[in-house]
Amino acid sequence: MTRLHVTKQPLIILAGIVWLIAGVNVAQLGVRAAIGMHGVTTIIVLALVGGATAIFCAFHSMFSKLVKKNVQRIADLEGERHLVFRFFDRKSYVMMALMMSFGIGMRAAGIFPDWFIAFFYTGLGLALALAGASYIVRSARGRAWAFHGRH
Repeated sequence: MTRLHVTKQPLIILAGIVWLIAGVNVAQLGVRAAIGMHGVTTIIVLALVGGATAIFCAFHSMFSKLVKKNVQRIADLEGERHLVFRFFDRKSYVMMALMMSFGIGMRAAGIFPDWFIAFFYTGLGLALALAGASYIVRSARGRAWAFHGRH
């Protein structure tokens, strides 16, 4: 075995770190967009916070299911040691690449207005970060625990 092979628990932690870093970066884009909006009234700020909260709730529910499914997939891997890249399956890597390409491309093209980036990216990023933390905590406490409750 090479140094690129690890046991299952580090795979779960690695997945958590990747999701956490991605979430912080995405949320940071949203917060920067919100800060960059000059002359915004209080009602607009409240609408942005409400929108970010709604996006967070929608994606947190979806991400919680993905965390549970992926942790189970890792636990079900045969053998003790696995290549470090197995923290995601092929479908997850493709989805991640498509989402990143779409987001970067659309922002670079200027298609999304700042108000959209502010609420959508902030909510999405926070949901991603919480999912990343959930991976890490699941690894520390066992697969039965997550931020959304026991299953």
